[in-house]
Amino acid sequence: MTPITRLLAALLAAVLTAALACGPVATPARADGTTPTDPDPLRGLLLPPVDAVIGLLAPFPVPASPYTGEVCVSGADACIDDVIVRMEDRLDGLVAECSHSAVFSLAYLRVTENVRDAVRSGHFADRAWLNRVDAVFAELYFDTTGAWEAGRRTGVPQAWRIALQAEDDRTMSGLGNFLLAMNAHINHDFPHALAAVGLTGPEGSHKADHDRYNSRLDSLYAPVFAEEARRFDPTFDDLDAGTAEEAVAGVIMRGWREMVWRHAEALALAKDPFTRALVQREIDVYAALQAQLIRAGFGADPTARDAWCAEHGRDD
Repeated sequence: MTPITRLLAALLAAVLTAALACGPVATPARADGTTPTDPDPLRGLLLPPVDAVIGLLAPFPVPASPYTGEVCVSGADACIDDVIVRMEDRLDGLVAECSHSAVFSLAYLRVTENVRDAVRSGHFADRAWLNRVDAVFAELYFDTTGAWEAGRRTGVPQAWRIALQAEDDRTMSGLGNFLLAMNAHINHDFPHALAAVGLTGPEGSHKADHDRYNSRLDSLYAPVFAEEARRFDPTFDDLDAGTAEEAVAGVIMRGWREMVWRHAEALALAKDPFTRALVQREIDVYAALQAQLIRAGFGADPTARDAWCAEHGRDD
């Protein structure tokens, strides 16, 4: 790690631990003066302190710069609509083969649909920025999976190599495939997408909009896991710890997304190609190490899973 991100990682681990140890904190009021309540008591206990701490982690002052990419230049709502159409087409093909890649493809589609709904409900301060981030982020996924499936393996990041090879080998549980691809796309790709789109706009840092999506993700874990189990792998949601797994997923995802932002800042603040290469290497290693841990912990025989998918995979 570079000195900055090493410090940030240590700080993040410390403050998240402190937040969990401190217990509940006051939940911010809505604009109408009422206080939102979480119907899940465990999630309501764990996540507000983490959110409060993340809210205190100010963004680094990254200078604003114009977006120079070719994806979603307009920032229009149609950008996400186009991404969803491509995701649906990809998922249909994977489901027809009962490919183990279908697990993450389905989850990513459901998240993108949720982002679309959040953008259009006014959940974010900068609608165009979120549309562009979503499209650029997805383009990295399409580029990497497309290259892999075409046999162009050179240049595929190590975290993605581990995830995609595991899907091809059909030696992981559905949950394992999900975690491997999610790690690769979030921890490796997301910092690059954010740095490319830009972390700062005319009104200041976009960090608040980045953090604002954390609470939306919390509502997705249970329904997405249930759909994965219903269609692709009946063991997907077998970890039955009540609502504990959803609360823990919320904590982990907040930690990952905070580190994503810090890595994006390091990319944006790199002053020369050598420094940028060091940051890119750090991101590669960070994601690959987590992939190796996941790969070691979620091996499974595919026989029952594949038979289940053959019968239920198209039950959408």
